[in-house]
Formats: sequence, structure tokens, C-alpha cells
Amino acid sequence: MGMSSISWSYDKEEANSYAELFSSVVGAEAGKALHLMAPDTFVEDIKDRKEFLVIDVRTPVETGIFGMALSNSLVIPVDQLFQPVNLDRLPTDKLIIIMCQSGIRSVAVGTALRHIGFDNAYILKGGFKALSAYLGPKQAYQ
Repeated sequence: MGMSSISWSYDKEEANSYAELFSSVVGAEAGKALHLMAPDTFVEDIKDRKEFLVIDVRTPVETGIFGMALSNSLVIPVDQLFQPVNLDRLPTDKLIIIMCQSGIRSVAVGTALRHIGFDNAYILKGGFKALSAYLGPKQAYQ
């Protein structure tokens, strides 16, 4: 098989904007630069009554099985989050914490939100799976 004759090029302006976004993602500080939040930090922020908004980006089927019970949370699936009506619901004056089942969708969403100007967007590292693993019976009732 030969090479395809289809010509392809990338958007250089968009690439430069991502180069800027990821310029600080190096070495041991990469997680911090990507705005990853560990489950223990998230739980401490809840206990300390810090102001933030949690966005659960899982599907309706997933959130129907179990969901976030915090009053400062919204369920907006990934396929709907970037619609103007939903972006208008996001605060710019407090943290936004994105969560999904395992953290994969949250990384994509958090990165995209930061890319369009929501520098206050953070990602719950490992999603609900990591949070559930951290919140064993002892931690949940302290």
C-alpha cells in the first residue's frame, strides 16, 4: 500500500495556544500544572467548607446509579458541557472541580475548559473510583 495523497495540515494558531497551555507541564510539577486535585485534598476542601462547584460529566446512566450529593454540584454530561447555556452556568470566581468515573473524561474536559479561559478548572484525579477508594468506611464517617 502506498501513501495517501490526501493533504492534511494542522491549525498553527491552535497549536501555539496549546503549546502555551502546556508550557508548564514538566517534571514533578506536571500534575499541579495540569490542575489535578487528589481525592484527599478534595475531601479536606469539603470539610473546610471551601467554595467550589463540582461538575459531574458522566452520562445520565452513570449518574442514575450513583451521584454527587453535594449541594454545590451540577451534572452536565461531556456532550453537553460546551454548549453556551451550560458554559454560562460556570463560575469564574471560585474553583470548578471536574469529575467523572475514572478521571479520563475529566482530564479532557478540564484541559479544554482551561484552554477556553476557565483557569479555575481543576480535575479530580482518578475520578469517582479514586474518591471511593480513598473514602473507606473510616474516612467517610470522620
